[in-house]
Amino acid sequence: MNNPKLEVLTPHNSQLIIIDHQPQMAFGVQSIDRQTLKNNVVGLAKAAKAFGIPTIITTVETDSFSGKTYPELLDVFPDAPILERTSMNSWDDQKVRDALAKNGKKKVIVAGLWTEVCNTTFALCAMLEGEYEIYMVADASGGTSKDAHDFAMQRMVQAGVVPVTWQQVLLEWQRDWKNRDTYDAVMKIVTEHSGAYGMGVDYAYTMVHKAQARNQSHNEVLAPVSAPTSAPVR
Repeated sequence: MNNPKLEVLTPHNSQLIIIDHQPQMAFGVQSIDRQTLKNNVVGLAKAAKAFGIPTIITTVETDSFSGKTYPELLDVFPDAPILERTSMNSWDDQKVRDALAKNGKKKVIVAGLWTEVCNTTFALCAMLEGEYEIYMVADASGGTSKDAHDFAMQRMVQAGVVPVTWQQVLLEWQRDWKNRDTYDAVMKIVTEHSGAYGMGVDYAYTMVHKAQARNQSHNEVLAPVSAPTSAPVR
């Protein structure tokens, strides 16, 4: 069966586009906790950096109302150009089409705001006109309500978009823990962005394997000292 969607994501067959992760767009998000949203998209960006994934950052109406891309996100790619647009649909901007074509990967991973507008229109047009495969990162994207996000995801899935999550993408790129070139970078991303999973890694490293803790500080541990207790009242 010749079905490209049966191919797993690898560092060699995919590219990433980050659409409109800007403050004013995030203010309107109600489908996911906004701090979690930022955590997830920054984690995804760090994963792309670790695996050398070609990454596009595009913005809309930055100076008029949307604001600048999250600093934490830009710090991952300090030298990347920001592709500014007027259209809500990134596909309408020639710079975006040219960047996608230059990267030469048909599997396009998308994280953007809002799911029901900028993500959906880009996905449909990129599939129809550019013959790209779209992998929509559901938890690194957000809509103006849970219904708006969920129904947009359903519409895209019905059209052939593949829904994924940011950590799924990270681990699909890693695939095998014997791939030591990216092992340490993946563990660093996990401990910083993967919540309970990351806490478990920290615990295993420090308590089981007796590794040094990740913190850079030198905190003296003071031993317990029992304080005197008063005699019980009879």
